Amino acid sequence: MGYRFQRHIRLAPGVRLITCKLRPGHSVGPPGIRLQLATGEGAEGLPVQLDIAANGEIRYRHPDGRRIPDAEARVLRRHGEAKIREALESHCEQLNADLDRLGRLHEQTPPPGAAGYQPRSYPVSPPSPVTLEQPDWRHALWPAARVRLDRENARREASHAQAYRAWEWEKAEFDAREFERQQREEVAAWDDPDAMQQTLVERLDELAWPRETLVDFDLSDDCRTIVLDIDLPSEEELPDRYWTMPAKRLKLSPRKLGVTRQRELYRRHVHGVAFRVLGTVFARLPRIERVLLSGYRRVKDPTSGELRGQHLFSAKVTREAWERVDFDRLAQLDPAQALAVFPLRREMTQSGTFRDISPFELDWRRR
Repeated sequence: MGYRFQRHIRLAPGVRLITCKLRPGHSVGPPGIRLQLATGEGAEGLPVQLDIAANGEIRYRHPDGRRIPDAEARVLRRHGEAKIREALESHCEQLNADLDRLGRLHEQTPPPGAAGYQPRSYPVSPPSPVTLEQPDWRHALWPAARVRLDRENARREASHAQAYRAWEWEKAEFDAREFERQQREEVAAWDDPDAMQQTLVERLDELAWPRETLVDFDLSDDCRTIVLDIDLPSEEELPDRYWTMPAKRLKLSPRKLGVTRQRELYRRHVHGVAFRVLGTVFARLPRIERVLLSGYRRVKDPTSGELRGQHLFSAKVTREAWERVDFDRLAQLDPAQALAVFPLRREMTQSGTFRDISPFELDWRRR
């Protein structure tokens, strides 16, 4: 963009979606499933990892990755068929829901008037009250037994007291961090660049990023303008298939997306990311009046063979223009069309193919 960014946000992946593309020498499937399966009637559960290949076939492994022999796997299937089928069906539904969610990121965009700070309670319950063993006739007859009982009860009370003190300490630390967050988001996020960055990191981390993502940004000195450059995934990094569960086999069946559907998903995803980031900035950073947002992906240069950044779009959005978006109808909104109502640079064909663009210059930056 012809500008040296001063701040970086590195976002970890949320919902980890595996590409599931078949290439020579590779067979990568969706994430596996961990189960406890019995090897016979009344037998204790055996921890098993179900690995799913790109073609949907199931491989049975020990938790340390060692493959379970076929004979043992047949025993596990025979005794745990219902449990395996239930887990696979649930996993199949989750994979498909995660895929659909990639094209609907914009639907959860907060309106600009949304409250920034949302209070959170300490999620851990205090230790349950200790249960002391009551003496009976045996303890009256044998003093040594009563001494052992009293010692055991004293040990339980001391252990509970120690656990409760630890819980109180951890809760106090949580409440202190929560108060600090409240002050940061309600007060400091107006004009403190460090507080604005931390608030932005926490809110952007709520997105289901398909891979680790870098967001470069910088603020104007008056904290009214922000410039962001978002590292977007390539088409190959998004899943390219839905999954179904056969009626009579313990496996998943992949159904590959057509080229048109895959490009449509990619188009909605990258624009949905931009839309959601814009909404996050305007909702969580109340002093920001202008946003210059650009999105790029890494592509291989056909001449040099090296990776380079290819900008897909660049948009200028003011708070006044953003407030005209109908946030009550986000489910009916096409994020690619929604960005086009703002000053936008984008070269995209009707089929969803992107061409290189030069992002906007920083003519909004004010000193």
